[in-house]
Amino acid sequence: MKVQGIFTFAKLAALVIIIVTGIVLIGQGQVGYLQNSFAGEYSVSGISLSFYAGLFAYGGWNYLNYVSEELKDPNKNLPRAIYIGITLVTLFYVLANVAYFTVVSPQEMLSSPAVAVTFAQRTIGVVAWIMPVFVSLSTFGGLNGIMFTIARLFFIGALEGHLPMIFGMINAEKLTPTPPLLLSCAVALLMFCTSDIFVLINYLSFNQWLWVGVSILGMLWLRYKRPRMHRPIKVPLVFPLVFLVMCAFLTFMPLYASPVETGMGLVILISGIPAYYIFVCWSAKNKAVGRVSRYLTVAMQKYLQVVLPEQEERLLEAEC
Repeated sequence: MKVQGIFTFAKLAALVIIIVTGIVLIGQGQVGYLQNSFAGEYSVSGISLSFYAGLFAYGGWNYLNYVSEELKDPNKNLPRAIYIGITLVTLFYVLANVAYFTVVSPQEMLSSPAVAVTFAQRTIGVVAWIMPVFVSLSTFGGLNGIMFTIARLFFIGALEGHLPMIFGMINAEKLTPTPPLLLSCAVALLMFCTSDIFVLINYLSFNQWLWVGVSILGMLWLRYKRPRMHRPIKVPLVFPLVFLVMCAFLTFMPLYASPVETGMGLVILISGIPAYYIFVCWSAKNKAVGRVSRYLTVAMQKYLQVVLPEQEERLLEAEC
């Protein structure tokens, strides 16, 4: 986590430099492309697809929810982190984008490989070299956060029986979920097969926001059917209701705007049904498949030096 702190500091330092520079330029009257910045043609369906790219670019705000069991006093610290984190992210990035428009045109933003670097080259001169360093560290920080989170999704899925048991194991010495980390890397490499990142974003974002909406709907259903259930974290109903409407917009409007790409995302989603039936339900009842699965699991355990979490606890107790 100390490494992640360094990456976060680099990200915030870059944003502060951009924001302060933008404020100075605006104070000097250099409003650049802020004038008529909302001019142009747009549609509701097009806006829904643009949200996919924006939410992907500024993703990470929801990662902490997946690792709440690793937090200290999550009942208090998780809501606090959400309120502070989302507020700061929104404030910093809105101000950063306002600063960009002082010297960078919308067309240049679309074509630039790194907008922050382009902005720095045009504003802070000889010290512009520091911006690529901060951008690189920020990228590594984002990657580190993604791997930290996604690996734990595979980990929990395996413990719940939705994935092979090997993915629910951790390294006996380092306590890191090595098999889920390797699986997440393999999935990431597989995604390189596509040549258009925006098509890939549309494929996956459709599925993501569909299931986020289903999760919120399930939470509302439990609030209705089991109002007295113990809830460590509880928010006013208006928040999940508004969020559910937003998820519905991000799910159904892109179906109209880009039926082929979102349709492919739906096909990818549906393909999980036969995969789950074959590799989880059917294989659990087939003795031959079970023997092969156990053999492969033991072989991978020996190679990766991994054990189930409860086995790791017994090993620690034996050492003590």
